[in-house]
Amino acid sequence: MKILVTNDDGINSPGLWAAVEVLRPHGEIYVVAPDRDQSGTGPSLTLHVPIRASEVAPQVAPLAAPNGDSQANGVRAFAVEGTPGDSCVLALEKLAGSVDLVVSGINMGSNLASDIFVSGTVGAALHGYMRGFPAIAMSVAAVKNTRFDVAATILGALVQRLQERSVTGPFLLNVNVPNDPMESIKDIQVCRLAGQSYSESVREGDDGRRKHYWISRNKPAHRDEGEDTDVWALRHNRVSITPLDFNLQSPQAGRFKEALGNLLPQLSVSPA
Repeated sequence: MKILVTNDDGINSPGLWAAVEVLRPHGEIYVVAPDRDQSGTGPSLTLHVPIRASEVAPQVAPLAAPNGDSQANGVRAFAVEGTPGDSCVLALEKLAGSVDLVVSGINMGSNLASDIFVSGTVGAALHGYMRGFPAIAMSVAAVKNTRFDVAATILGALVQRLQERSVTGPFLLNVNVPNDPMESIKDIQVCRLAGQSYSESVREGDDGRRKHYWISRNKPAHRDEGEDTDVWALRHNRVSITPLDFNLQSPQAGRFKEALGNLLPQLSVSPA
């Protein structure tokens, strides 16, 4: 396999390299990730200024050849002056080319429910999916003392199972792992997204010249957390796997068709 590994925590994140380590036995690895933390940037792209990428040394130990000599890692790594979305697009269009799988993560902190709309981890994977590649966004539910080893083991097993069952793309899986030892994890559950989990709060400040504002996504707004949702699964020590799609069409189309029908004839301006 040829695998692209990216993230939103940055090229030096231990979670990124834990993913690389477990994926190396599966084939050739390209690491293309932001040069700094880009959490919360969603799928945004840098469209109005140029971006740059620098090849860097992979943060993995050399593989041992059968004759005892060290050999090439099978890993190339690039740090990108841009967003996770930039990293994925640049990789697939220029640095790596076509791949068999896109993996984004392993992220510090969960990405559940409506959080996926601001998640750089999911945003990077989404760009791979939109280009027709299988993609996995992988996160651990902790930002401190994060257990990347458990998530890496699950990632390796997940990729192996998808290969064995010939599950091909394009698909997009959002995976969240409890920050617990393997023996404490109760199950792996395929889920749907819960409703809104957090909303934004705004803190006001003043630097002596003018006001400024800090936006934080820290206000609990828990909605729709049934037993088939990702939030419920994670709270009950289960790995949540949520298949995603970028189709945001609402089932309420009929309601608005009825409410907005015959609107144009009521306007004083005739259509062109």
